Amino acid sequence: MPKNPELRKVWEQRIADYRKSGQTQVNWCKENQWSIHQFKYWLRKIENPINNQGKSTKWASVTLEDHSQTVENSLRIEISGISIEVKPGFDPAFLSEVVRTLKSTC
Repeated sequence: MPKNPELRKVWEQRIADYRKSGQTQVNWCKENQWSIHQFKYWLRKIENPINNQGKSTKWASVTLEDHSQTVENSLRIEISGISIEVKPGFDPAFLSEVVRTLKSTC
């Protein structure tokens, strides 16, 4: 639960007002004299509360396909229509960065 539930309710209403406005985020924030950075912070916090609290893990289903004719083993990860193929010898740190980037933009 947020530290200040009243502030969260205020921002939930602001975000609802923004969505009804049909404006871009930048224009709406300028018109209402809100910081775009603060707006985006609250938008992320409200739209994805589980990831922001860090208290829950989301599990994804994995489907293994039989590629017995394939010479080289690989793992293909599909998330929200985005596909990543991981082959033996991959750099785990790089994959982690890619997934973090996708998670923050999708």
